Amino acid sequence: MKYFDAHTHLNFVAYNDDREATILRAKDAGVGMNVVGTQFDTSKAAVALAEKYDNVYATIGLHPIHTSRSYHDVQELGEGGKEFTSRGEVFDMVAYQELGKSPRAIAVGECGLDYYRADESTKGAQKKMFIEQIELANSLGKPLMLHIRNAYDDALEILKAHAKVKGDTHFFAGDWATAKKYLDFGLTLSFTGVITFTHDYDEVIKNAPLDMLLSETDAPYVTPAPHRGKRNEPAYVELVVRQIAAIRGEDFEMVREQLLANARRVFRF
Repeated sequence: MKYFDAHTHLNFVAYNDDREATILRAKDAGVGMNVVGTQFDTSKAAVALAEKYDNVYATIGLHPIHTSRSYHDVQELGEGGKEFTSRGEVFDMVAYQELGKSPRAIAVGECGLDYYRADESTKGAQKKMFIEQIELANSLGKPLMLHIRNAYDDALEILKAHAKVKGDTHFFAGDWATAKKYLDFGLTLSFTGVITFTHDYDEVIKNAPLDMLLSETDAPYVTPAPHRGKRNEPAYVELVVRQIAAIRGEDFEMVREQLLANARRVFRF
């Protein structure tokens, strides 16, 4: 393994036609991956993939937008003839605990808070189920895979009150002042292909300790240049690693080795 895609969604319907081929392309490119669940069905699918392919690991959890009636993304859930999914899954601790027993399940999430589209009335449910998933991670002794959007202060307050484990802040999109708070708490920050076409996160990437950074694709989303406009995939994580090295002005091979070591340390695989 040369690279680790810390956060990808090969369990989504966007890969139904060529999932195995995509996994094997990644393997040929020396890429290991963490396939992340967003609700129970996709978490179960992530574990099944991890138990089938040796370059795949799984993360199990409930995305904050799925804790209430939420936007229906065709890349995630498929064409259903409906614009919204009203599932509003209630976090089932026992069911997720069972999934978490798999040695291929390396983290809990993606969990957290997402205030981007959130109605004020849904924030309570998000917080409740975030705390429940932190408790699951504590009981399993596995790190958290955090999804935080427009809610960095509230999320950190909850983490400080409840988390006995650390983990990764996926798709970090805060400023350097926010990044410092998360780094000080012992959380890594991961970056996607967005950094290949915007400079919004350069300050954080330059200033953060290299041993606290991870690379990810968040595939099928945010495809890096020069593949923009196409569906993303884990094999492209090399482009993210190269861009992190370029932004920091550091040797690519050194950065590649360190990011892989960071992933091994955080997720203990």
